[in-house]
Amino acid sequence: MTTAIILAGGYGKRLRPLTDRTPKPLLNVGSKPIVVWQMELMKRYGVKRFVLCVGYKREMFREVIGDGSSLGVQVFYAEEKEPLGTGGAIKNAGEYVREEDYFFVLNGDILTNIDPRPLAGKLMDEDAWAAIALVRLPSPYGIVEVDENGLVKRFVEKPALPYWINAGIYCFKPPVLELLPDKGDIERTTLPLLAEKGRLVAVTYERVFWRSIDTHKDLEKAQKEVAILEKAIRD
Repeated sequence: MTTAIILAGGYGKRLRPLTDRTPKPLLNVGSKPIVVWQMELMKRYGVKRFVLCVGYKREMFREVIGDGSSLGVQVFYAEEKEPLGTGGAIKNAGEYVREEDYFFVLNGDILTNIDPRPLAGKLMDEDAWAAIALVRLPSPYGIVEVDENGLVKRFVEKPALPYWINAGIYCFKPPVLELLPDKGDIERTTLPLLAEKGRLVAVTYERVFWRSIDTHKDLEKAQKEVAILEKAIRD
């Protein structure tokens, strides 16, 4: 059975005072916590076993999510007594995934309709240990297109730019666990090392919904996008 590790141990400082009371992955978007949206999406694609990497206010996850039975999934907990970073958190959860052909990892603060299966397919087809999901970088501003004479042709509201960014969704083979730091982030340690070794592949996703919940503005936008999330789970 394929497992998804969800990184849910951070403090969410930029979302204070909301996160003074509630860990960011448990903040509601619409009627559900962010982490529940994530589990429902992954369940849609056949993943029914989850490991929550928890640290800050970790007892609240057990109160809200429990063993996952109310969601029709299994949930296990990898607890951090101190912040370990993304790499250390995954390593701390390694006991739950060592015997699997591959496992997924998600940052616990993203909302998306990305289908994770192409990541697993790409990983198993290649001589690689890790696959990373990439999405287009959204412009924070609207842009203005002009011709060579300086005439304004059109206005485009916050288009996707011709650059790729890390979507915070990964698929790993178990050998990656040996390359993880005890403490530190994979973005600064393991992923660059895998790229250097030629063991990291990417899957690009065009025209998908993706939002990282980092600030109050992100959360406000997400509240207006609940219908997209509902459609992703339902369709």
